[in-house]
Amino acid sequence: MNPVVRWFHQLGSPPTFHRFAARWAPWCYGLAVLLMGYGIYGALFQVPADYQQGDSFRILYIHVPSAWMSLAVYGLMAIYAAIALVWRIKLCEILAMACAPIGAAFTVITLATGSIWGRPMWGTWWDWDPRLTSELILLFMYLGVIGLYHAIDDRRAAARAASLLAIVGVALLPVIRYSVVWWNSLHQGQTIRVFGESSMDPSMLPPLVWLVVGTKFWFAGSLLARARADNLYREGGKDWVRRLAERAPSRGNPT
Repeated sequence: MNPVVRWFHQLGSPPTFHRFAARWAPWCYGLAVLLMGYGIYGALFQVPADYQQGDSFRILYIHVPSAWMSLAVYGLMAIYAAIALVWRIKLCEILAMACAPIGAAFTVITLATGSIWGRPMWGTWWDWDPRLTSELILLFMYLGVIGLYHAIDDRRAAARAASLLAIVGVALLPVIRYSVVWWNSLHQGQTIRVFGESSMDPSMLPPLVWLVVGTKFWFAGSLLARARADNLYREGGKDWVRRLAERAPSRGNPT
């Protein structure tokens, strides 16, 4: 067997995944804090004010990475969900369900920062704009997955039902992505392009890149931490979990 394939196969073992997540989650968090801290410093103190929006434009350094993550996390959740449904891999069920609260948090940040940014630009906190409305529906999809997962006592059955809902919701992602193209939208069009020339001034891009990368590491750390906790909950009666509990340092008896 190919070493990489064998490693992924071994990672599907609950004890192996527990050790992997325990080791790498702190590193992901640490890198995320460094990258995002450097990006925020650059966004606040190194980038000049926008010639039209002034300093209010700086909220895009939080808004844009969160918006991209809200879509990316949902797509990854759906991939994990599809693998879990087809191949019945328990770890993928756990990872899919761990994605939902993180993606919901990014979506809430996206909607909140968008409203704060929109107030001085549009003169209103909210408008039923295609981009804003579809992003709000995405939040409801995340909440639906979370709610369905916790509504069923059997963890495996709950994960399968929630995974099916997650897969159905994928149809919303291209609607969000191309809403400003397909409909007349109050939301501004695409100004930042991964491939091709961006209409944003090049001097404003480096902090955004640091924050985009930093949010990826924050997501990775959060995903590993949440999946590790759910993995321990599901495996609570197994011998390897009991051995972990026995090796854990005692906190002493309450007085």
